Amino acid sequence: MAGAFSASEDQNRRLLRARDAMDRDFARPLDVAALARIALMSPSHFTRSFRATFGETPHRYLQRRRIERAAALLRSPSITVTDVAARVGFDSLGTFSRTFRAVVGFSPTEYRERTRPVAAPSCFVRAWTRVVSDKPSSSTPG
Repeated sequence: MAGAFSASEDQNRRLLRARDAMDRDFARPLDVAALARIALMSPSHFTRSFRATFGETPHRYLQRRRIERAAALLRSPSITVTDVAARVGFDSLGTFSRTFRAVVGFSPTEYRERTRPVAAPSCFVRAWTRVVSDKPSSSTPG
């Protein structure tokens, strides 16, 4: 039958819809229940399936996405660290700083001091500044 999807293909499409929502709306308040509704799953099934499919929990994926965007924004000296935190969806500067340090290995201020603004097309900047590991790096970015 043309157009029919297997159960696993259907689940993957629904998980991708939820991940796309995180990529698009990362700065908005998103919780597992809301994301599970997008994927048409219960929250516990959504979390298990997301982790099995993408290798990390939805919460961790969203945190990493927010920190990736924050790293790009921190390259602009005209935006304060507090404004960066708010723009990427953190209500608390302390939570933002702790999360940023855990993912990148430096505080937001240290990261800003160690990096230079990048004058390149945004697709290259995103690829170059993408956080690939949550392990602190001993090398200096930029």
